[in-house]
Amino acid sequence: MQFQIKRDKLLKSLSVAHSIIERKNTLPILANVLMEVKNNTLSIVATDLDIIFRDEISELSIDQEGSTTTSATVLYDLLRKIPSNIDISFNLQNENKLKILAKNSKFNLLCLPVDNFPNFAEEIKSNPFQIEASKLLTLLNKTKISMSNDDTRHYLNGIFMHITASNKNSYLTGVATDTHRLSSSSLPVDDIKNFKPFILPKKTVFQLCNLLQDSNEKVELFTGENKIQFKIGNSKIISKVIDGKFPEYEKVVPKSNNKILDVNVEDFINCIERVITVSIDRKEGVKVTLEKENIQLFVNSSSSGEGKETMPAKYNSESFTISFNARYLLDIASEIVDKRLIMNLNDAVSPVLIQDNSDKQSYYVIMPMKI
Repeated sequence: MQFQIKRDKLLKSLSVAHSIIERKNTLPILANVLMEVKNNTLSIVATDLDIIFRDEISELSIDQEGSTTTSATVLYDLLRKIPSNIDISFNLQNENKLKILAKNSKFNLLCLPVDNFPNFAEEIKSNPFQIEASKLLTLLNKTKISMSNDDTRHYLNGIFMHITASNKNSYLTGVATDTHRLSSSSLPVDDIKNFKPFILPKKTVFQLCNLLQDSNEKVELFTGENKIQFKIGNSKIISKVIDGKFPEYEKVVPKSNNKILDVNVEDFINCIERVITVSIDRKEGVKVTLEKENIQLFVNSSSSGEGKETMPAKYNSESFTISFNARYLLDIASEIVDKRLIMNLNDAVSPVLIQDNSDKQSYYVIMPMKI
């Protein structure tokens, strides 16, 4: 195997590949990335056995076809430290040694045989469902903030993707919850038949967001029995889906909260950031007192002191105080597109609905804290 390629082209692909491999694994081959030169194309493959990433690069000069596997992390770090936009030459000396030349640099990387690398010949046979990359990225960003880290309820460690209907329109909807907060975002789609709902694992969500960030392509989505495939240009991510039943989340979404708070999002975020500065571990929570024309935010830390902020707001009901996890509030407020954040409340212990006037297809639910 021998070829030349621009450093930036390969680095983009390696940045995704190296983040998919597991640092701690029992199989040394899984720390490696597969590089295969065939039919005027360089294929890059990385896997942790739950996710497979495959990318194809055709902008290279090939002297000899072939394939090898080498450390994804070492190759990625090496490429990052090589100057931008220069040509890099790869030459497989033998089964165990890959020679790399870049301007004044020369490296020999150790390799493992290709035969040891897992074989993923199977394709998901289903009709593709197309989505715009930017819209899918927005949906994932708005919902991923509420994914759980609880291994005892593994079915919450991802985003539940399913089709919903409203006013005779169909939507692809993503929902995530950790039982303390819930995020939902939808995007309109054509009427889709035979779409099987699935729970996309957290790691896949982050890798997919990574890949979608710089893409203007259409995303093709293929659903299988227990796998899902996203095709973005020349790149593919194939992932196992989480085996489990996502809870009936609609039951926790408040329908009749009639106390409405309307605040400026940017001011709200800044006030919370300032007032929680006194809380070293950020776990004390923030008390919010609602009044007709303002709200007061108060944090009292047993170890470092207290802070109080007052900011203008519109509020339509009697005064009361409610407490929240400050980090959860900030995560949600940061995803609001509109200049105003609308909070629908009932009392100090009931779920609170947060809406975004600029995105009617997204909403958030947050549980109050007991302080």
